[in-house]
Amino acid sequence: MEAVATLSPTITDFLPLNGTDYLELYVGNARQSAHYFQTAFGFQPIAHAGLATGLRDRESYVLQQGKIRLMLTSPLHNDSAIGQHLDKHGDGVKVVALWVDDARRAFEETMNRGASAYMEPTREQDEHGYVVRSGIHTYGDTVHVFVERNDYQGIFLPGYEPWHPEYRPTDAGLNYVDHMVGNVGWHEMNQWMTFYHDVMGFQQLVSFDDKDISTDYTALMSKVMSNGNGRVKFPINEPAEGKKKSQIEEYLDFYGGPGIQHIAVATDNIVETVLTLHSRGVEFLTVPDTYYANLSERIGQIDEEIDMLRQLGILADRDDEGYLLQIFTKPICPRPTLFFEIIQRKGARSFGKGNFKALFEAIEREQALRGTL
Repeated sequence: MEAVATLSPTITDFLPLNGTDYLELYVGNARQSAHYFQTAFGFQPIAHAGLATGLRDRESYVLQQGKIRLMLTSPLHNDSAIGQHLDKHGDGVKVVALWVDDARRAFEETMNRGASAYMEPTREQDEHGYVVRSGIHTYGDTVHVFVERNDYQGIFLPGYEPWHPEYRPTDAGLNYVDHMVGNVGWHEMNQWMTFYHDVMGFQQLVSFDDKDISTDYTALMSKVMSNGNGRVKFPINEPAEGKKKSQIEEYLDFYGGPGIQHIAVATDNIVETVLTLHSRGVEFLTVPDTYYANLSERIGQIDEEIDMLRQLGILADRDDEGYLLQIFTKPICPRPTLFFEIIQRKGARSFGKGNFKALFEAIEREQALRGTL
């Protein structure tokens, strides 16, 4: 059942976060991945770094849409740390970078509370000013990097040059990162919930147990952690006992451990966004028409036409604050790991609890086709 926070409240927000700064994905071919995110999702090219800018070990391309920044990074040599990460995990999110006013203080506050250092506070500068970055380890090989950029007017970070290709498809109406979901191992959810509370000052918003998130075959547990101002939210999932292999177990098997399962990105018009993404070849999970048979009775009056939601496969749910609309892509990598959620909130602050059964049955259908259920 849905539950309220059980942890003691944090008296002061000792780690104020302004939002998500960027997400760095380690990928096998950064240039081709950049083309994919431009073409399929409408991300705009803004910066790059590599051999032409003096880097010798990796190449990165940076794209942006709304407030969402993606950095796509590939190694330039074998036997590198990035290459080892790719061998183990395949394409996936390595860095969740968080925008702060003081990266040194963020590092000190989290280290004093038990974090493990990933990147000591480092000042990087060029003719456009300076940036300070620091970082800590989280679950699996995922890390958080704190980015202080108040005194920087460059395109992205020092060492990156503007990237202006002629190929520029229009955007798809994506605005910002709504939340990022992490999958962790058996019985590890509470450990990482405690980490985010004690080390980073997050609070638990809601929790879901295997009665909320289960089907005839599989189940999982989830708790949602949020920072003080609510701009950064991390649901954390762990497997639960079921008759067959759950989507979390499948993820852990193919990713080689804990990591980011999906990135939820917000739009102001999900119908238009999904129509655009469909036209560009993005594939989404589908639900049976029966899901929409009594949708109006379940969620009440909404602005959108039910027939259009049915046509596109968009799900809807309501809480005390309003309603939301959401849809989930199929995995975007060869391994069945990372995918995207497109979400539009019309007052609702929840995460679509009423859609869990339909969603996870849709995932199970894909698992069955892959032979991994």
